[in-house]
Amino acid sequence: MRITPKTPEVRVPRLVGLMAVDARETAEAGGVLLAAPDRPDFHRTVVDYVVRQFPQPGAEVPRGAVVTVWFDLGDAEGGAGVREPRPPRPPSGGLRRELDQPGDPFEVLR
Repeated sequence: MRITPKTPEVRVPRLVGLMAVDARETAEAGGVLLAAPDRPDFHRTVVDYVVRQFPQPGAEVPRGAVVTVWFDLGDAEGGAGVREPRPPRPPSGGLRRELDQPGDPFEVLR
């Protein structure tokens, strides 16, 4: 544990992108406390990544102020899953007219 000088104001450290365990250590070293409203088991969370924080990094706050962080939910907790294109794909290029299928018994006469 790092002990910081007893100053009335501290700057909020950048926590976005850090794993939960690293975010807790960085916050402690920076003189602020962490809260995670989306994680009731926050103190046991280790490998989830911080995706948002408030107040923003660099803001001056009183020593011991609470910084709220939010974590990436991941696939285990109902995330969006794999993002891959699924057929049917939209036609390429602007507007295109629909073409008849080859061998259509009711071919449109033009």
